[in-house]
Amino acid sequence: MQTRQHSGDENLSREDAAARASVIDLDTIEVDLDVRSASDASRDDFATQSTLRFRASAAETWVDFLGVAVDEVELNGAPQPVEWDGARIRLSGLAEDNTVRIRARGRYSRSGEGLHRFTDPVDGAVYLYTQYEPADSRRVYPCFEQPDLKARWTFHITASGDGVVLSGGAETSRLDVDVDGGVRVSFAETPLLSSYVTAVAVGPYHRVDGAWTGERQSVDLGVLCRASLADHLDADEILDITRRGLDFFTAAFDQDYPWGKYDQIFVPEYNLGAMENPGLVTFTEAYVFRGAATAAQREARSNTILHEMAHMWFGDLVTMRWWDDLWLKESFADFMGTHANVATGLHPDAWVTFASRRKGWAYVQDQLPTTHPIVADIPDLEAAKLNFDGITYAKGASVLKQLVGFVGEEAFFRGAQRYFAAHAYGNTTLEDLLVALEEASGRDLRSWSTAWLETTGLPTLTVDRGPLAVVQDVARPHAVRVGLWDDEAGRLVARGDVTVDLFGERTLVDAPVLPDTALVIANVDDRSYAKVRLDDRSLAAVTAGLSSMPDAVARGVVWAALWNAVRDRELAASVYLAIAADHAPRESHPALLSDVLAHAAFAIRHYVSDVERASAAWLEGAWRAMAAADAGSDAQLIWARAVGVAAELSGDRAAEMSAILAGEAPAPAGLPLDPDLRWGWLFGLAASGHADAARIDAEAERDATASGRTARLAALAARPEASVRRDAWRAAWEDETLTNDHLDATIRGARAGESRDLVAEFDAPYFERILPAWRSRSIEIAARLVRGLFPATEDTASVDAWLEANTDAPGSLRRIVIEQRDHLARDLRVRAAQAQLTRH
Repeated sequence: MQTRQHSGDENLSREDAAARASVIDLDTIEVDLDVRSASDASRDDFATQSTLRFRASAAETWVDFLGVAVDEVELNGAPQPVEWDGARIRLSGLAEDNTVRIRARGRYSRSGEGLHRFTDPVDGAVYLYTQYEPADSRRVYPCFEQPDLKARWTFHITASGDGVVLSGGAETSRLDVDVDGGVRVSFAETPLLSSYVTAVAVGPYHRVDGAWTGERQSVDLGVLCRASLADHLDADEILDITRRGLDFFTAAFDQDYPWGKYDQIFVPEYNLGAMENPGLVTFTEAYVFRGAATAAQREARSNTILHEMAHMWFGDLVTMRWWDDLWLKESFADFMGTHANVATGLHPDAWVTFASRRKGWAYVQDQLPTTHPIVADIPDLEAAKLNFDGITYAKGASVLKQLVGFVGEEAFFRGAQRYFAAHAYGNTTLEDLLVALEEASGRDLRSWSTAWLETTGLPTLTVDRGPLAVVQDVARPHAVRVGLWDDEAGRLVARGDVTVDLFGERTLVDAPVLPDTALVIANVDDRSYAKVRLDDRSLAAVTAGLSSMPDAVARGVVWAALWNAVRDRELAASVYLAIAADHAPRESHPALLSDVLAHAAFAIRHYVSDVERASAAWLEGAWRAMAAADAGSDAQLIWARAVGVAAELSGDRAAEMSAILAGEAPAPAGLPLDPDLRWGWLFGLAASGHADAARIDAEAERDATASGRTARLAALAARPEASVRRDAWRAAWEDETLTNDHLDATIRGARAGESRDLVAEFDAPYFERILPAWRSRSIEIAARLVRGLFPATEDTASVDAWLEANTDAPGSLRRIVIEQRDHLARDLRVRAAQAQLTRH
């Protein structure tokens, strides 16, 4: 036996992975897990065993494992010395055909990486689930942890026997193993799968069963969540989305669902929105709505369900060879989630949300100094972990939307069908996809790929009125639609549009701009991936009449143009806030409204000079809009949530909010004071000094759930007292018992409100701590610390000094620091420009 004394090189490189794949032909992996120790809080380890069968053309290789100990290694029936450096188990003396059995002990996770263990405070029930992407299955069982070494997997799980035991395959047997009620559950062998999409879940999960019947197959469905959330699980809606999605994708891809059953499980303390484990898709519990949910929230959940379903083909059936081509699954799934939301009739205006939310994420990411092409250069696993970003997801989906328009939807799906047929259960690169799409469409896609997939940055589109022309500062080939709008008695009315093919920097538009043309919008249908700039006359038109535009997509383009102009120092933040104050109360689309309010709150915190005055005005406007909104409407709920955010910076409505929460004053008619809204308000009150520890603890007793426990931590840490913030800051760095969710809550509280005076003392210690934290903590936890506690200093000197002194720091850590520096520098530039912009 060898216990883990030190860490080997956990950061697998692309070159090492390629070298191993060149000498290994993997057949099967059989996993035995014994998690009966999960209910014992004093135990942090579990027994794990892997039996790997493979052919080898080299005498040596290694198996990946991160855990507590490796107890035994057996090669072709003979015991072997345990050679384990904490990350790699060395194998030598390989034959042509090999069976390797490794018995080890893993460690339960509290960070959401590997096998996460959660104890429900409501009933004391213990829940387990796995999360692996990109490389954390090695935390649970020894394996070959790279996407191009696929295996047929068989799982056996021994558990306490008092709950659900699940894996990706169908259950094949269940045997009692001891007098205490233990059970060993075995599952059917899977088709070929990469290690990162295998999965396990154990615990007393509540389950709702369903079924889907297609033209050629029937699939058993399951929807699961913790028992204490059962009353909130709207399984019927989730099953309806699932059935519609399976109808759509099996027809569009001309390919049966490949993975047998389809379970979807909502799990606690989850690091992602969801993960596409075939047969056992995991989702964040945030999608189990404990209270009121807007149409935008339900649309987002539907989008995520369909996104993960698209992965059953894009990613699981056909998988990228290495993480360079991560976009081959994520960009497609991001596009498909929205496309299917529309095509199935579930959310016909889902592209409006995409235009506002997903593209906004991409625009921000693509203007950072660390931006990268959609087809990225990923040298190692740490780089892969950080590339699950706005480029890989949202920019990739945006350019795929352009591609569908370029080749035609029918040809695009024919190409996808060819791609799946040619590469099912295999691994691919960009070239494989381009070949399939070119064969289906008859178009040469190499220049398109070069222009959009292999470059960085985005064009900014402006309009010249005489003669009408579209100008782009970065020449890219794409087609954009230019919309023309007239002002009729204070209302903006569309009078037509024209499609323009852009290649160079300036392209004339074959349409007249009459003197009364109030508004000209490039990319009015949001087909292309580009920032839009409004000319002065168009800005005046939308300032007066934005909310009168009936087309939600066009409004989304305008709102995005205004916000990008603020970020680029072209428009004063005060002007944006004035437009938002005027038109947001009349914005009918809930996703657009939510995004506008989020941008307004960000502008107040980061861009305006007189934060106190701006925050007080914004709180008052949000309060009035909440009161004026229709009872029980999405708008009322969205504005009520905005009140809680605004209250962090202003206490002007603290008395009324406190009275409503205490039941001493009525809430606005129809407003659901559910736990999430109550905690949102209470956090705002705590951050502005209007809720003490006793009041917070009383709310936690009222909401004695996991969510309530996490919210309590955040609110307690948010109190504007130097000792409180100091304790929270230290706990974030030093208390390794904090789970991932509890760490986020602690960081949120420590950074709440406009409180530089309370946290400035931590600026220098931050730079002393980040490198040791990166070396000693998991990348998930370390990244949260580095991002979440980055100091909002008055200049970038301290950041620059650290970067100059740490040129040899891990590239992934430097990337985060460089990105945070860029955000800070933008804040400072925009803030400095406000006075001049306001005068202009």
